[in-house]
Amino acid sequence: MIGRLLRRDGTLPRLTWRGQVLDVLIALSLMLAAVSAGDHPKVVLDQRPHPGVPDPGLFVPIQENDSAEVFFGLLLVVAPLVFRRRRPLTVLWIVLATMPWLVDNDSALRVSFYACVIAGYTAAVYSPYRILALASLPVAMLFYSGAEDGAPTVPPGFVPVLILGAIAIAADGLRRWRHRAAELERDQAEALRRAAEHERARIARELHDVVTHNVSVMVIQAGAARKVLDASPEQAREALLAIESGGRAAMTELRHVMGLLTMDDAGPGADLAPQPGLDRLDALIERVAGSGVPVTLTRSGQPRPMPAGVELTAYRVVQEALTNTVKHAAGASATVLVDYRPDQLRVRITDTGGTSRSAAGAGGGHGLIGLRERLAVYGGTLRTGPRLTGGYRVDAAIPLEGR
Repeated sequence: MIGRLLRRDGTLPRLTWRGQVLDVLIALSLMLAAVSAGDHPKVVLDQRPHPGVPDPGLFVPIQENDSAEVFFGLLLVVAPLVFRRRRPLTVLWIVLATMPWLVDNDSALRVSFYACVIAGYTAAVYSPYRILALASLPVAMLFYSGAEDGAPTVPPGFVPVLILGAIAIAADGLRRWRHRAAELERDQAEALRRAAEHERARIARELHDVVTHNVSVMVIQAGAARKVLDASPEQAREALLAIESGGRAAMTELRHVMGLLTMDDAGPGADLAPQPGLDRLDALIERVAGSGVPVTLTRSGQPRPMPAGVELTAYRVVQEALTNTVKHAAGASATVLVDYRPDQLRVRITDTGGTSRSAAGAGGGHGLIGLRERLAVYGGTLRTGPRLTGGYRVDAAIPLEGR
């Protein structure tokens, strides 16, 4: 029960300078109205209706000998209203806490009642602790109805003003509630749109990585098979087997990516392969080597379990770099280094350079952009560029602190 009362179910509205000025004016106006309209020292303090005694008005007169004490009480009640938008519930509680010290002063008590109405409305509309704010309103009613001389009364002439004011305040509160609900709905729609765009971009990167690598290797191997088909049928047969193996690997990974799109419809027996990780680098390098690019894999440091997303990102870095080697560096050899450091995972792929294969296509550079986006998710960095001794280098670093 206490936890529900203390639960924060909203946020304070943005405080503008106009709102701050308005709060100061409300507090100052209430103070000045109470002092100026109630400063009639020759009128007695007893404000209960008596025949022939005129209604003192909205504010109770102040006796001359009590003016300093009453002024201090009024200041104590009105000053917190300046902060009513910044601390709405706190201001309401301050007004209620000062009320018992004002019960002997009709002037200050009536102003305290008006301040409580303002603070109560503010807490109900603006406070992020909505349940606690609403629960404080009956407490305020009990406080003022239990005063020694009864609850502060309002002259009959001001009743229509208060009724119309209450209607205006309720209408304003309803308008603000609808405005906040519309803002929340727009924010949720925008968040959903951004999430959908992010998911589409992620799936596009997955499709790019899967299709580009496997199809590029298959194109190279098909070209090699065509060239040696008559002269060396056995080598052509090995190339065709490698094409078949690459096609199966592509279908497996594509099935997984497409399974992400139809996860709700996939039954318990859906055939979805796990995401590739560093344990599948050997199979990846074997496929690349089958296309005619010698690849050497070296591991350093102490291998250890890592999040699946980190391993997938490292795998995609190696896959994209080797794919570019196959496409753009015919006759080159490549080296892959996986370095397990205490604070990060380093993946470095270098090749010795070669001639570009026109059949593979030049590509649009989207692969490296996708890799940078993948690495940025985990705070990683990617450095690429030609080597001084010839060839190309791809160097990725993924921080592992706290992982």
